[in-house]
Amino acid sequence: MQIEVVKSKIHRVTVTGAELNYIGSITIDEALMEASNIIEGEKVQIVNINNGERLETYAIKGNRNSGEITLNGPAARKVQKGDVVIIISYGIMDFEEAKSFKPTLIFPDEENNTLR
Repeated sequence: MQIEVVKSKIHRVTVTGAELNYIGSITIDEALMEASNIIEGEKVQIVNINNGERLETYAIKGNRNSGEITLNGPAARKVQKGDVVIIISYGIMDFEEAKSFKPTLIFPDEENNTLR
């Protein structure tokens, strides 16, 4: 049996922008993506702490060490600049493998700088 488990998590980052007129996705500071083991194009879930919204989209790289977290396209309607979100990605793996799997969790500071 295979199950879906948390693979990566960026816990509590501040949204720096919301671009409605864009093709879609979430732009994430490249350093945050690297630290959290999220790759460009990967499906991610966004959980908005401020309003309870949850949505799925895909990640694209922002400028390294910029602190950028921008929701693009329709997702921009679900957040506002300044909202705090959690970004989660999941992996599918064998049940037995999942028992010992350790996800990559990062806890950035208030300026979205990478902390582990």
